[in-house]
Amino acid sequence: MNVLTHFFVGWTLAEAAPTTPRDRMLVTWASVFPDLDGLTVLPDLANRMLGRPETDFYFRYHHVWTHGLPAAVLAAIGALLLAQGKIRTFLLALLAFHIHLACDLVGSRGPTSADIWPIGYLQPLSSLATVSWDGQWALNDWRNIVFTAALLALSIALAVRRGYSPVSLVSKKADVTVVSTLRARFRDPS
Repeated sequence: MNVLTHFFVGWTLAEAAPTTPRDRMLVTWASVFPDLDGLTVLPDLANRMLGRPETDFYFRYHHVWTHGLPAAVLAAIGALLLAQGKIRTFLLALLAFHIHLACDLVGSRGPTSADIWPIGYLQPLSSLATVSWDGQWALNDWRNIVFTAALLALSIALAVRRGYSPVSLVSKKADVTVVSTLRARFRDPS
């Protein structure tokens, strides 16, 4: 799925459990962490733009380096070390990471039905326990779009009710503006 979808999944999960702002941020970023191996697209793009020989790092390494159990443990331990509510945040980060994997298993296919993205659960240490699903939705499938829109709507509703939004992870000042705008637009006048 799209990295923004993963972001909203992590945010929603962090919102479901009472957490501090810092711990909420850690859980949200643990949900996005697996897509760090997607940055392998950058040398491919750079080589193409600079007229160098083509490379395929993205297709070789995306869903390999940070889409398995070793990276899940690393992300959860990182959250544990930085968290205020240590055990809760560790467990939520581990869960957020695994929800990311499940979402990718369901909805990260490329443009053709042959472009299945498997999840190598023990990668990069072993190719054992690699899982794929031939019913995987395309990345731009309507179900992914509806799921993302539902998460966005839920985030807006929570922002109106609780007084902070996912923007608070980046800027408290911008969040105040976002929340006041959302409240002016969506708050029940009664």
